[in-house]
Amino acid sequence: MNVLIILAVSILSALAGYFIARKIDVAKYDIYLSEAKAKAKAIEHEAEILLENTKSKAKEIELEAKNSLEKQKIELQKEYENKLNEILKKEEEIEELVEQQMQDAQKLEREKNLFEKEKKVIEKLKNTFNQKIKILQEKLENAAGLTKDEAKEILLNSLKEDLKDDVAHLTRKIIKEAENNAKKEAQFIIAQATTRYAGDFAGERLINVVPIGDDEMKGRIIGKEGKNIKTLEMVTGCDIIIDDTPEAITVSSFNIYRRQIAVETIKRLVEDGRIQPARIEDIYKKVTDEFEEKVLKEGEDIIIDLGLASAKIHPEIVKLIGRLKYRASYGQNALAHSLEVAHLAGIMAAEIGGDELLAKRAGLLHDIGKALTHDFGGDHVTLGYDLCKRYKEPEVVLNAIKAHHGHEEAKSIEAAAVCAADALSAARPGARREVLEAFLKRVESIENIATSYPEVLNAYALNAGREVRVIVEADLVNDDEAVLLSREIAKRIENEVSFPGEIKVTVIREKRAISFAAA
Repeated sequence: MNVLIILAVSILSALAGYFIARKIDVAKYDIYLSEAKAKAKAIEHEAEILLENTKSKAKEIELEAKNSLEKQKIELQKEYENKLNEILKKEEEIEELVEQQMQDAQKLEREKNLFEKEKKVIEKLKNTFNQKIKILQEKLENAAGLTKDEAKEILLNSLKEDLKDDVAHLTRKIIKEAENNAKKEAQFIIAQATTRYAGDFAGERLINVVPIGDDEMKGRIIGKEGKNIKTLEMVTGCDIIIDDTPEAITVSSFNIYRRQIAVETIKRLVEDGRIQPARIEDIYKKVTDEFEEKVLKEGEDIIIDLGLASAKIHPEIVKLIGRLKYRASYGQNALAHSLEVAHLAGIMAAEIGGDELLAKRAGLLHDIGKALTHDFGGDHVTLGYDLCKRYKEPEVVLNAIKAHHGHEEAKSIEAAAVCAADALSAARPGARREVLEAFLKRVESIENIATSYPEVLNAYALNAGREVRVIVEADLVNDDEAVLLSREIAKRIENEVSFPGEIKVTVIREKRAISFAAA
């Protein structure tokens, strides 16, 4: 306001000076002065209005600022309260976590104390055990006159040679198992083979009962001073048992082939009625020749049935194939077993890309040595191998003969199929007979041998007594000692128990650590 007045006065002064300078008359000067004062008053009025408007706007701005400030204050208060609640909640969580950690620490301390106590007890037991072992070693040293190191050296030297063959055999078996990386496929093929072939069970006895019509014939068979029966027993190689059994006599022999010849000889003698030593020898020779022709014919029929007519198998081997009909192993007929193995091996070899006919040939001849075991010494594997090698059988057949009992590793698909088929045929339920009581006693003996060692916790005979698993205390037996323990148990089983085939001894040492995670 003051500024405007000063401005108006300045303007009037300037005009006055201007008119004076121009020498304007007084009348005009008054008129100009009045106009200038009116304009100054109008400017003053406008300035007052502008000042009022400015004050009004200032108040509005001040009010808006106060409202905005109040709103910010409310928002900040609310944010402060939220942060405060979050801090309080965090404090509660931290307090709970600290409390839980304290509880866990107390629990851990208790478990640590318990572990220390158990450790002391175990250490005490171990010290006691070591003291007893030391006392026992001292007594043994005094009794034997050797120190522990000297005895250990002698023992290791004595075991070194014995272990060579076992280690080599075990190595072959481990490698063979490691190479078998298609277990599921093999199981599928075996399942297919077994479902596509089912052989008949044939059990053989050690005696035959021969009907003779009437008891008068018994005296004629015995003959004067027993000459006839002595001749019969001498030429047939069988025991002729004449007892109170009405109208029958008994022929006994472990050799089924000789027993069948003897039975047929006696039947023909009874039919002929002329029983005397010379006639017995003639009939026996005739029956023997007929049986030789019969087994050759049966062997040829078997070869034709298997589709091996073009294989050019030597006649002597063909004759022995027919003789397998009169050979049994653990109640299982050898020929039935060989045919079963041949069929199964052929099916499996065909499934996995091998030669089906060659596998059948190897399966048929894998036990051919059993036809010779009654007449020659040695095991059937060696006899069969030598026979087939002499008559130039294929290398696959020779390998299958040795491999099916672990004498060497299977080198072909066909040989491997024969090994698998042989195990299936021999191990299937009902294939081989055995008295239940004898089986139970054998299994019990195997388990008792294993559990007789102080470091053994438990022992279980599995797979019809063909495998025994031994659980040992891990703290008392290390890995090397486990190997020696399994071998020692296997040797004792070999020496103390009678069993067919082989028994696998597996020693298992296990250390378990148990702890609990709390929620």
